[in-house]
Amino acid sequence: MPTEQAPNRRPTTRFIDGISAVAGRYQGFLLDQWGVLHDGTRAYPDARDCLARLRDLGKSVIILSNSGRSGAANEDTLAGMGFTRDLYDRVVSAGDDARDAIISRDEPFYRNLGRRCLLLAREGDRDLAAGLGLELVERPGSADFLLLMSMDPPHQSLAGWRSLLEASLAARLPMICGNPDLQRTRGDGTLQEAPGAIARAYAEMGGEVRYHGKPEPRIYRSCLRQLGLAPADILCIGDSLAHDVAGADDLGLSSAFIAGGIHRHDVSWLAPDRVEPVSCMALFDSHRLHPEFALAHFQWGLENAVPPDAAMCR
Repeated sequence: MPTEQAPNRRPTTRFIDGISAVAGRYQGFLLDQWGVLHDGTRAYPDARDCLARLRDLGKSVIILSNSGRSGAANEDTLAGMGFTRDLYDRVVSAGDDARDAIISRDEPFYRNLGRRCLLLAREGDRDLAAGLGLELVERPGSADFLLLMSMDPPHQSLAGWRSLLEASLAARLPMICGNPDLQRTRGDGTLQEAPGAIARAYAEMGGEVRYHGKPEPRIYRSCLRQLGLAPADILCIGDSLAHDVAGADDLGLSSAFIAGGIHRHDVSWLAPDRVEPVSCMALFDSHRLHPEFALAHFQWGLENAVPPDAAMCR
């Protein structure tokens, strides 16, 4: 007689009011930037205090960003929002990860690239390809590959770049994407196109795309080497299921989902600082990604506090 199998159980997510509830479990933190620390213009109200509390406890903090800009450039941006250098160990960016791969050429894809590059970036961002030994060209017919690093919506958009992508596809140019975010938040809460949307469209057209940044494992392995900690001692904190939670999950790392970032309009709210758990679980189910923890914003919260409605939610 066949044995009856137990039904699949939905993964558990613990809803917490702040990072204080879990800070004691971890020694290292991989922290997203946009949607967690700031909205692109201003720091979120509790973010600096939360970082300071982690540092007071002696925690290691790496800010892991999908920005195409260098870690140093991101540090300058953070400093302008009040995130002083003592609040974290370093910034690791997707752009730096892409540049390192181009320089080292230690993988077959990069060894065979060629040196003529068509850079897709904001006006004034040509420095994103500096120091790579590349010749920047202006037309797909003159290029060996595309390097997608940044964009300035709505002045630059998928619609505006469509004809260039079609010409690049006809020339069989591979693309390196140094910023895989599909969207980014603005200060008013609206969403804008981000470079990852361009890369995804090119892949859907049939183009070859190599991605850098979250959720790709290469950048996580770099962070793990820098932290020097066991995976069980690291918590990844971010607002994107497709990038932050998926990347952590692929590497076997714990994750905490920030509901008030890019998915803020995909969930329901009981109060400005309290997300409704059932709506979050529906969102997690739809993405088939379930973080270990979820909270409204990157905030310290009350020591050892557990929300009354759901310490655990399945």
